[in-house]
Amino acid sequence: MTISDNSRGLILAISSSLFIGTSFILKKKGLKRAAAAGTRAGVGGYTYLLEPLWWAGMITMITGEVANFVAYIYAPAVLVTPLGVLSIIISAILAHFMLKERLQKLGVLGCISCIVGSVVIVIHAPQEHMPSSLQEIWILATQPAFLIYVAATLSMVLALILHFEPRYGQTNILVYLGICSLMGSFTIVSIKAIGIAIKLTLEGISQVACPQTWFFLTVAVICVITQLNYLNKALDTFNTAIVSPIYYVMFTTMTIIASAIMFKDWAGQNVSDIVSEICGFITVLSGTIMLHVTREQEPVTVPGTITWYDGERIKSMEDGHYILLHDSEYLDSYSALAKDSRS
Repeated sequence: MTISDNSRGLILAISSSLFIGTSFILKKKGLKRAAAAGTRAGVGGYTYLLEPLWWAGMITMITGEVANFVAYIYAPAVLVTPLGVLSIIISAILAHFMLKERLQKLGVLGCISCIVGSVVIVIHAPQEHMPSSLQEIWILATQPAFLIYVAATLSMVLALILHFEPRYGQTNILVYLGICSLMGSFTIVSIKAIGIAIKLTLEGISQVACPQTWFFLTVAVICVITQLNYLNKALDTFNTAIVSPIYYVMFTTMTIIASAIMFKDWAGQNVSDIVSEICGFITVLSGTIMLHVTREQEPVTVPGTITWYDGERIKSMEDGHYILLHDSEYLDSYSALAKDSRS
């Protein structure tokens, strides 16, 4: 029995979501182990590079991304892209059981809103016309409209890295994921160019000596490394069940915008599609706000304090069942306090 190209793309896209959704959990557990042994990734540490579990998540993510890349060769983007929501569902379920990360009811509604809005945007997004040569995609990449987009995007990335990250990176999830998503739009364009180069080379038309091939490969490597670095920071700082849907929404949105500008697919849209896309963006924005407002914040431990803790929430001294001593200097103070409470 012959399998159609769309079926191959469908199988690869589903497999990709399974791998990527699982990778979030593996990397998160690896980051937690690394944080216990050294400096957290969220504050600039790189001890996670020595953690085998993080590398297992990294390999799983790469496998998923490769499957996703190949899926775009066999099936149209309108079929492959919406299936990315499966990775959100998988990571949320695994996070509930493996990481004990709970999502409030409003957060669940926000997650659903993000998924629905993203699907609406993808369904009504302009159809892409894949270039047939590397020279053709180079011409599209150097057109004035896309160069303006590149300049604007790089400016926002620099602003996020230099100004917003030091001030709001630890409290606002949109900073880290904004950098990932903006750079991700360049990744997709570069990956498409590399895909065309590989395809032509396999057909006997070698693109190895073509300067554009190496340019797009360099851009892809830089963008992927940047994405991974800030995605690690986001995973280490925020709840996985929140990171996954917001990252999916922002990455998908920026990819659609970049593709629309570069390939000029928006020129043939009708009013119905435009209105549907606007509604999708509003739905996504609403869901993102709900997710951000209801995310679970991990309690910050302040050195030199005594915290009464029962495994669920910070307690007062009278209500606490366990005591966690953060500084040995306070041992004498606690002993004196205990004596006074007994007398």
